Amino acid sequence: MFQTGLIGLVGSLGAVSKIVLVILFIFSVISWAIIFSKWRAFRVADREDKQFLALLVKAHSLDELYRQVRRIEGSPSACVFEGVMERVGSGRVEGRDGSGSGPVEQHVVERAASHLAQSQLSRLESYLPFLATTGNITPFIGLLGTVMGIIDAFREIGTQGTASISAVAPGVAEALVATAAGLFTAIPAVIGYNYFLTRIRSTAFRLDSVTIELLSSLSTAVSKAKKPVPVGVQG
Repeated sequence: MFQTGLIGLVGSLGAVSKIVLVILFIFSVISWAIIFSKWRAFRVADREDKQFLALLVKAHSLDELYRQVRRIEGSPSACVFEGVMERVGSGRVEGRDGSGSGPVEQHVVERAASHLAQSQLSRLESYLPFLATTGNITPFIGLLGTVMGIIDAFREIGTQGTASISAVAPGVAEALVATAAGLFTAIPAVIGYNYFLTRIRSTAFRLDSVTIELLSSLSTAVSKAKKPVPVGVQG
């Protein structure tokens, strides 16, 4: 009975209100598709980030870790680490004064790590602006449908020449359907957008931690490479 009543209510709407409902339906379908897609992407990223961090703790050297991370493709932290290692060439890095064990300067490594981290965050942030846009504009689209529906309702009242409840209530009820549809579309989009922003901040924190750890390890490698050989063992 409820389904029949709902179909009948939608069928009795004016042309403008029906167009508004179609637009809101399209926004809702796309929003839910983005929400489920991003939920899966963040789930994979978090799981594989945990695998990478576990390898990072157990690894005895950066070269060993570099060989192992090739199996982890969905981890943003692993992608940043792999990209930096490819850039510096097995941990060879110079200081800002030009001293060091290789041709790559430290500030270049920092810049590369920052660029790679931003690239990973941009990938995770893709399509989230659509959720923000949906949450901002769909209530107003629904309100537009409501206003147009109320205008039609008052025009019908004028035609009938009566303002009784039986004449006013159906038109107002039909008009409010658009507002309800707008809110139904906007609320999940806003919740999903805020939730994924929180996940992105957590991912950004992990990327910063990995970058700091990587730069520290590279600096340690440089210090060992620059350690003077005792005179007694020189040829």
